[in-house]
Amino acid sequence: MLSNGLNDLEKKLDQDLGKVESCVTGQQYQVDERAGTKRNIKSRHAQMMAIGGAIGTGFFVGAGQALAIGGPGFLFLAYCLMSLLVYGVFTAVIEMSTYLPTTGSSVAYYCSRYVSPSLGFALGWLYVYSFGIIVAYEITAASIVINYWPNNVHIAVWVTILLVVIVGLNLCPVGVYAETEFWFAGIKVIMIIGMIIVCFVIMLGGGPSHDRLGFRYWNDPGATNTYIAHGSGGRFTAFLYVWVWSGFSFFFGPELMVFAGGEMRNPRKNLPIASRRYFGRLVVFYVLGTLSMGVTCPSNAQGLTSSSGDANASPWVIALRNAGITVLPSIINACVLTSAWSAGNAYLYMSSRALYSLAVVGSAPKIFTRCNSYGLPVYAVLATSCFTFLAYLNAGSQAGTVFNWFVSLTNTSGYTSWIMCCVIFLRFRKACKVQSISTPYQSTVQPYAAWICLVLLTVLLLCNGFTVFYPGRFTASGFLTNYLGIPLFLAIYFGHKLTVGRKDPMWYPTETVDLISGVSEVNADAVMWESMEAAKVRKGPSNIIWRKFALIWS
Repeated sequence: MLSNGLNDLEKKLDQDLGKVESCVTGQQYQVDERAGTKRNIKSRHAQMMAIGGAIGTGFFVGAGQALAIGGPGFLFLAYCLMSLLVYGVFTAVIEMSTYLPTTGSSVAYYCSRYVSPSLGFALGWLYVYSFGIIVAYEITAASIVINYWPNNVHIAVWVTILLVVIVGLNLCPVGVYAETEFWFAGIKVIMIIGMIIVCFVIMLGGGPSHDRLGFRYWNDPGATNTYIAHGSGGRFTAFLYVWVWSGFSFFFGPELMVFAGGEMRNPRKNLPIASRRYFGRLVVFYVLGTLSMGVTCPSNAQGLTSSSGDANASPWVIALRNAGITVLPSIINACVLTSAWSAGNAYLYMSSRALYSLAVVGSAPKIFTRCNSYGLPVYAVLATSCFTFLAYLNAGSQAGTVFNWFVSLTNTSGYTSWIMCCVIFLRFRKACKVQSISTPYQSTVQPYAAWICLVLLTVLLLCNGFTVFYPGRFTASGFLTNYLGIPLFLAIYFGHKLTVGRKDPMWYPTETVDLISGVSEVNADAVMWESMEAAKVRKGPSNIIWRKFALIWS
């Protein structure tokens, strides 16, 4: 009897659960009943995507440039500070997403609902074009990484193969995408943990050369470097540059979980779990990862400043070669390749869901809300997949310059997004307080962390290209490369505000913010999942083993 009832419940869930929409009476939130994604992202998928989904070549290879400019001390300090800021942003967005994990949810959706339709419009389109361009960037990075192994294949061929696989995975049901991301992210996790252990062994003299390094490189060439200027001014410049640069290793990780929340099983339970475990993962992967780089690779190593773009520029590979280990570099390069592939996969997912979310609130053509039989917003995926063709620009040297200009549009997008996350959360918290509404999850660090992040992230955004203002270093191209994203975002915002949104308030008064519509459906969804989990009985040792394995893995 229990088994039959459970089967009937699961069938009903597959048919209806993913189609829960935020049917708000206001025009901004009216949703087509036929539209709807399905909740096929499992708990283990969410846990792995929380830390590994958006990690690309920026961390594995890009950290080498930061080490060369700032030295191991500033590298370690910058990543510690950035980890704290990212955790503040992550807990903020998870609180909002746990309260209303509706289909089509995104940070831009919450912005349109809690702050301003025009601001949500600008943020939504920032996500669409930024994520789409980064997909092309990661495809290009992956094709360059492949050239680590000698071959005569033209780069356009590798771009085509990578493009087809990434687009193909995003055209599969979301459960297939989530499963591939689970294993892709798992490879990253294994690689990072493995390299931390190997570097610790090398540090203690366990490598083939038996040279006990300790913290030698923190003394010679030194824990900190100077950059552009000399003395204390040069050290401050180096630290600020590395701190700003470190953000690119973390960008859009918190936002990924918001997008996934709309297609996640039992989000009211799984999103807070991801939040509670996130800080430990930041410490292990980013803090200990950069520490292991700094103690085993000197900041004056020549390969750090190379433009190869593959594992040759990774501090870990240089450390292994200096220690006399010759086999692991190729393995690391293979892991870097899968990381770039995985990041491209994740960014295309976010770009398509950002477009779907815009269509849900009426800020994009309604056709992008249409989903096929297994809940895929197929038109949104196909539209955002067009950004992947930008990767072919790198097949030629002149076109590569054009591609770099496209990438420059995204340089400030990460900091802009995180600032907006803090603003939206603070408005959400204040509205909840004014309307006496309690949320199902609240982090102990909030709202204090959001205020701190708001101030510091604004400073980092404005300092993104601060070195161009040093005497003799200003160029028009350098200035535009670092700051073009800010006026573009403001142009989209004011363009919408002065046309479609001219009758809307600058921001909603907290007492009128809609915190009710769609919540009853989400509450019913949560009760359904809790009932299923309570009734579901797994039998046999294989299930027990798999649960233990999944727990350790995530």
